[in-house]
Amino acid sequence: MSVKTYREILIFVTGTTPQIVTETLYCLNQATQPPIFPDEIHILTTSSGKEKIERELLERERLKVFSKEFGLPPIPLTRESIHVVCDEKGNPLEDIREVSHNESVGDFIANFIREKAEDPGVRLHCSLAGGRKTMSFYLGAALQLFGRPWDKLYHVLVSPDFESHPEFYYKPRKNRVLELRDSGGKLIMKIETRDAEISLAELPFVRLRDKISFAGRSFRELVREGQKEIDMATIQPYLQIHLKERAISIGKTTIDMVPIQMVIYTHLVRQKEFNCPFPNRPYCLDCIECFITLGDLSKRKAFEEMTKDYQKIYGPYSGRVEDFLKRWGHKGGIDSDTLRQNISKINTVIRENIEDETLFPFYVITPVGKHGSKRYGIKIEKKKIVIES
Repeated sequence: MSVKTYREILIFVTGTTPQIVTETLYCLNQATQPPIFPDEIHILTTSSGKEKIERELLERERLKVFSKEFGLPPIPLTRESIHVVCDEKGNPLEDIREVSHNESVGDFIANFIREKAEDPGVRLHCSLAGGRKTMSFYLGAALQLFGRPWDKLYHVLVSPDFESHPEFYYKPRKNRVLELRDSGGKLIMKIETRDAEISLAELPFVRLRDKISFAGRSFRELVREGQKEIDMATIQPYLQIHLKERAISIGKTTIDMVPIQMVIYTHLVRQKEFNCPFPNRPYCLDCIECFITLGDLSKRKAFEEMTKDYQKIYGPYSGRVEDFLKRWGHKGGIDSDTLRQNISKINTVIRENIEDETLFPFYVITPVGKHGSKRYGIKIEKKKIVIES
């Protein structure tokens, strides 16, 4: 006997074609192994769509007839399960006619999916067969942003003669004859439901959840954030600091450094985290506010921080740490000339080991400002940094 592990939630986008609800339910119960029965149903639609869904599925009891015909428990669709998209002013949308309407739909669907996907105990079954094309797009895109490995995306395929037929809602057990009429009401032909074919296509999709951090609320913001993350992943490989190994890794390239250069470079990298005046900004982009002068880098405070990293390289009781302290401790820090020379050597070794020249600006130590007041730092995005003790 199978053990149920998820609450099954069906989510539909639809306009004035409530048939997709019963057609999807038909496939999930008649063509899926094991059959899937929903614990919840949610329909995202317009005000005109809501009216037709309520009339056809609830008032005319098509869902009740369907569940009784196939021996299913009562289907959990109520008026509260039908969600109407509102415009930017909070007014229910009768239809999607304007650019602003499209944006409202995108925001609504994205946030609805995000909320439902927060619960690890539910599995989402999303059908994009109904509604405007933009509604279907937004549903699929929202699932790409927030869907988990166990969530599903479907499209219902129905024989052309039966697709959107006002009296065809699923393939009944007992054959029925339906009439096809033209726009003027003239009878074209009669069709039999036993000839109908309904299939449910499961659509694969790229899952970005847990790979990209999404803070935005609007669909446009979410896409912008996702694109930035993807661009950074492509352009800027991760920078990993391996203190004990006295090496840094840029993507798959490992670069060895002598200890003094290792602690100088690490100290400048740490400024991205500890000296950032805008910690709530998710991206650095062209910001250089965390860059520091050689004067700051040669102060006792910076030297003490570099000494801690030096101890991580050799261990706290190494004679090498004592030598480091004897050489620079009485001066209160590493002098500017020594810092300048080692910065030059660090940049040289990075350039010699990275084949892609376009990466140099992100990983070398970059000076900015006028001579005499230059500040130094590293331009890589702070999210791309990993420091291993």
